[in-house]
Amino acid sequence: MANRQQSPSHNQLAAGRRKARHYAMQALYQWHMAGQALSVIEAEFQADYDMSNVDKEFFHDLVHSIPAQLTDLHGLFEKHLDRKLSDLDPIELCLLRMGSYELLRRIDVPYKVAINETINLGKRFGATDGYRYLNGILDKVAMECRGVEVAAERGKSPKPASDAE
Repeated sequence: MANRQQSPSHNQLAAGRRKARHYAMQALYQWHMAGQALSVIEAEFQADYDMSNVDKEFFHDLVHSIPAQLTDLHGLFEKHLDRKLSDLDPIELCLLRMGSYELLRRIDVPYKVAINETINLGKRFGATDGYRYLNGILDKVAMECRGVEVAAERGKSPKPASDAE
C-alpha cells in the first residue's frame, strides 16, 4: 500500500502529461510566432504558471525536442496535407508537430492517446473544425509510424510498408 501512495497513479501521470501538452502547445506557439529562445520560454512558463501538477520532464521534452526535429516531423505529415505547410493555421501546425512527435518518438504513449490529446487541444485552441483536419492527418501518420500498434488495436494484420500509401 505504501508503494502506491509514493508512486504516481496512472491517472496522475495522464493528468500531468495532459497539462504538459497544454503548456507545451502554448510554448511552441510562442516560439513559432515570436522566435524567442526555447530556454527563455520554458523559464517563463515555469515562473508564470503553477507547474506543480505538470509532468515537467514531458513538458521539457516536447518544448525542446519538437523544434530540434522539425524536418523529420514535417516530412511525416506534409505529404498528407491538402495545402502548403506555410498555409496552415499556426495552432494546427504546432499541434501537427506535437502529435507527430509523440507518434514518432514517444512510443511510451499509445498512439490513440497521442491523437486524442492533440485533437482535444485542437478543439480548445484551434479553428472550429480544425480538430477534424488534425485527426485525418494524424491517423495517416500513425499508420506510418505505428502501423503494427494500429493494426493490433483494430484487429488486423499490418500492411507491408510498400502498400501503406
